[in-house]
This record gives sequence, structure tokens and C-alpha cells, in this order.
Amino acid sequence: MAIWLTGRVVEVFLLLFLGILISLYLGALAGVLRRRARLPDRLAFLVAIVLSFGMLIVLFYALVPPLIAQTQELVKVLPAYISGWEAAIDRLAERVPALKSVYTPGQHKILFAIYEQVSGQFGNVVPKVLSLVEVLVSLFSVVVMGLYLALHPALYREWLIALFPPIHRDLVRDVLTDCASSLRAYIVGLLLTMTFLGTLTAMGLYFLGVPYALTFGVFTGLATIVPFFGTLLATTLPALFVLTGPEGGSRALWVIGVGVIVHLIEGNLVSPYIMQRQVDLPPVLTIVFVLIVGKLMGPLGLLVAVPGLAVIMVVVKRILLSRIYEGQGFRRTTRERALVLRLPASEGGVIIPSKPVDVIGMIERRTTAVPA
Repeated sequence: MAIWLTGRVVEVFLLLFLGILISLYLGALAGVLRRRARLPDRLAFLVAIVLSFGMLIVLFYALVPPLIAQTQELVKVLPAYISGWEAAIDRLAERVPALKSVYTPGQHKILFAIYEQVSGQFGNVVPKVLSLVEVLVSLFSVVVMGLYLALHPALYREWLIALFPPIHRDLVRDVLTDCASSLRAYIVGLLLTMTFLGTLTAMGLYFLGVPYALTFGVFTGLATIVPFFGTLLATTLPALFVLTGPEGGSRALWVIGVGVIVHLIEGNLVSPYIMQRQVDLPPVLTIVFVLIVGKLMGPLGLLVAVPGLAVIMVVVKRILLSRIYEGQGFRRTTRERALVLRLPASEGGVIIPSKPVDVIGMIERRTTAVPA
């Protein structure tokens, strides 16, 4: 029953996870403001929200108008590009007889497939409008959850910890702290990496004379969310738009070369410096996990695949490896320090006794004491 219910509402948990990521970002930014500007907690949180929304507004007015213009122009000339791609495939099929059994020249399969797909999208207007409304409601829910979680993080964290047996609560608190640190490092690294890749790709494509350089630059930055596969798509797509022009083969190779160089710089210099090795995920494991999550949860799952894997790695290292396999037993290793009773306060924060008392230690001493 629990597995079935989780599968039915998995999108809600994904939205909650996105809200947690937003709250960690706001908390990290507010923490920087508290330390550097010495602002009070509430004022630092308010400034963090204002700065975040201000940066979004500036990016919107700086990027969206030219991005919309280039996208509209791209949509208009897309049929011509598709025809050029089909002509190149037709010439290749004529040169290689083995391809004729798979692809028949002159049938325009690509153009017809795209036309049917677009026609199907516009055929059901009402369901599309309802799905758009659902997306907007989900987006609003994520932002609200992120704000509440960032405003009172200790309240929700302590209530979650209180659901576990007392003997394991310190371990759960340590795991949650490590997860928060890994996710903060991932968020900061992702934002800086997206900015670096998008800017450098747009500049490189602009100097190569690739059309719609800004559009492809923004797409490259956004595609960073899905590792490896986003990189492959962001590198290949601009090359297709110069393939049908004069000297298309050599220009396409130059475009691919620029994409490879940019991503090599990002992968070997920028990301290790930004992440500071706080989020060390094996590449093969990341690819497999992205494929699994994309298969099970769809496009929304791709947004949380990498941070979800970071959380799983923390849990595996802290509990499965350190506590169970390499420790002296799960119960004994969780008692490395005194267990202090903490209670979540209704107005926010945590209630801690003035003189911490090891509750479990007192019970263990009483039960093991030998009567005189």
C-alpha cells in the first residue's frame, strides 16, 4: 500500500524536493549576508529574497526579448533547415545503397513527422491550457514551500527527526546536515556552471557566425541540469544549423570543437574549483541514475536526478558503509555521544534543555545497575 501510494503521488514528493533545494539556496545566501554584512536573521532572509527576485527580473529583461526574437526567427526558418537536412540525407542514401532499405529518398519523413507532432499539440487546446495551469500551480507551490522551509528550517527538520527512535536521532541529524551541505554545494556549483557554459558557448558561436547564438547559449546553460545528455544535445544542435550552409561540414566541425573545448574547460577546471569536491559523484553511476529516474518519473525527474543521487550517496556513506559495514554494529555506533532531547517549538526553532541530559544513557545505566 505504501509503495503504491508513493508511486501515485511521486510528483508531489518531487515538488517538495525542489522546494527544499530553493530553501537551501535562500538559506545559503542569507547565511552569507549574515556573515559578511552582519545583518539580523530576518533582515538577511528578506534581502536574500529581494536579491534573488531582482536578479531574475534583470535576467528576464536582459535576455528574454532578444531570446524571443531569435526563437521566433528560428521557428520561421526551421522548415528550410529541415529540408536541407533531408536533402543531405537523400544524397547520403544515394551514395550508400544499404541505406535505401531503411530510408527512401524524397519522402520527407522528418518534415512530416514534425508537422504531425505540431498538429497534434494544437489539436487539443483545452487539455493543453489545463496542463499549463497545472504547471503554474506547481511552480507557485514549489516557491511557497521553499520560502516556508527557508524561513523555519529547524522546525521542519526537528519534527522529521522526532519521527525516528531516540537512539537514532543524532545519526539522522548528522545525515541531514551532510545532505544539506552537499545540496548547497550542488546548487552553487550548478548556477555558476550554467552561467559559465551559457556565456562562453554564446560567445564562441557568435564569433563562428552561427545563427541564433544567444538562443543556443541559453539552451546550453539550461541543459547543464541534465549531465552528459544535455551536453551532447547542446553541442550537436548548433552544428546542425550550419551543416546545410556553405562549407557546412567544416563549420559544423568547428562548432562541435568549440562545444567540446568549452565543456572540457568546465569539466576539468571550473566544476572541480566550484564544487570543491563536496559533491563527488561517479560519472557512470550518474548516467545510470539519470536514465533510471528519467524512465520512472519523466522530465520532472531529470531535474532532481543529480541532487537526489547526492542525497543517496550521503545516506549510503554515513549509514550503510560507516555505521553498518565498517562500524561495530548499528546500535552501538549510533551512541558515540550523549543523546540530548530536542523538541521543535511551535513558533519556530528548537527547545533544548539548559543542562543537556543524556536520556538514553540514564535508562541504560538504570537497567544495567546490579542491585546491592
